[in-house]
Amino acid sequence: MFYDIARETEIPELTEGIYSFDERLAYAETPPAAFYTDARVLEEERRKVFGRTWQLAGRAEQVAQPGQYFTANVGDEPVIVARGADGRVRAFSNVCRHRAGPVAEGCGQRKSFQCGYHGWTYALDGRLAGTPEFEGVECWSKEEHGLPQYRVETWGALVFVNLDAACAPLGEALEDIPARAGERKDWAGMRLAARKEWSVDCNWKVYVDNYLEGYHIPVVHPGLNRELDYARYRTETKRFYSIQHAPLRRTATDLLRGGEKLDGDGAQYFWVFPNLMLNVYAGNYSTNLIVPLGPERTLTVFEWYFRDPDSQATQEAVRRTVEFSDEIQLEDIRICEAVQRNLRSRSYARGRYSVKRENGVHHFHGLLAEFMGNV
Repeated sequence: MFYDIARETEIPELTEGIYSFDERLAYAETPPAAFYTDARVLEEERRKVFGRTWQLAGRAEQVAQPGQYFTANVGDEPVIVARGADGRVRAFSNVCRHRAGPVAEGCGQRKSFQCGYHGWTYALDGRLAGTPEFEGVECWSKEEHGLPQYRVETWGALVFVNLDAACAPLGEALEDIPARAGERKDWAGMRLAARKEWSVDCNWKVYVDNYLEGYHIPVVHPGLNRELDYARYRTETKRFYSIQHAPLRRTATDLLRGGEKLDGDGAQYFWVFPNLMLNVYAGNYSTNLIVPLGPERTLTVFEWYFRDPDSQATQEAVRRTVEFSDEIQLEDIRICEAVQRNLRSRSYARGRYSVKRENGVHHFHGLLAEFMGNV
């Protein structure tokens, strides 16, 4: 059952509304606990949120040459991203039009794709090319059974896919992030240096909520708190993203400074609705993609980008950066999993926001309400 915060009554159908969002931060209440535990909510989010937003799918270097491709899941949709013989990058369904077999697996370079079930083949642009032993089928046309295509765009080293054909361009979702992030040195020249995946026993929104505020840093992240000037930590919200400005202490180590003297922010933590984090430092940046595996299970994918990642000096910097990130991630996992367990407590229904520290969380919940149809 779902609860409407305003009416305090049970709502038997999800379509009647999950919660009533209040745009006034000082008066607003958080979504109810069921918002983070009920499988029906996630089903709606996959359709209304993940199916209508730009999702980070892979890296441009994976499709740099004709015939190169990679596979990904966008929301819960299997997708292939490939560069055709004409040089164009396309995204299309990884589900065979015959009986739903997998058209491709992993990544690599090919001249065509062959379904792993019955051998149907598709061209690099998604056209159906071969249908073995399919003669005699009536009222059917090969030309009408190519793989459905989706919107695909790139920004720097990153490839994004949107399942919604009517979506706005990627630039409208990123807004001025490319300009702001690009102020850091040699942004375009940074390449993948490390990747790590974590599985967390919490709802994806619990993890995002946690990322979007620095309120918990002094308690949960003592090591990070020694690096950052918490008193000057602040969150700025835009239409589809927010940024946490995190000035460094004068005594901060070289780990976050990247070996450079900085004016202003030592770190910038961008979040793009609904599930992408972009952590920008002086000498590197990382992406953190949050993927729901179930109502109470989440995959977090970290990728780190550095200049000259093959050099010995950079590899040592990557090792230290990943080690520090792991420390913070383990602290976040412990608190997020504890919160998820407590969301099932009979004593908890919903909470309130810190006006000073949780405007980013409130902003996220407002976008969720908008996309879910609860405003």
